[in-house]
Amino acid sequence: MKISTNALVSNSEMIKNYKNCREKAEDFGKIFILKNNQPDAVLFSIAEYEKLSGLLERLENLEKKDIEKVIESLPK
Repeated sequence: MKISTNALVSNSEMIKNYKNCREKAEDFGKIFILKNNQPDAVLFSIAEYEKLSGLLERLENLEKKDIEKVIESLPK
């Protein structure tokens, strides 16, 4: 996964400027929050969250053989 440096924010920036971070998440779909220069959390926009939760729901409803097909189709 490639992560844009523009989608990275420090934990302290998140605490100080939540509104700006939320707007950045809207622009990028998600932002990665760093604590001590290490990934700590992800803030998703609601649109990105809905997209991911819909995908997870669809995956949960698949049968085992269909899940194996999806896994096989993923890039290695």
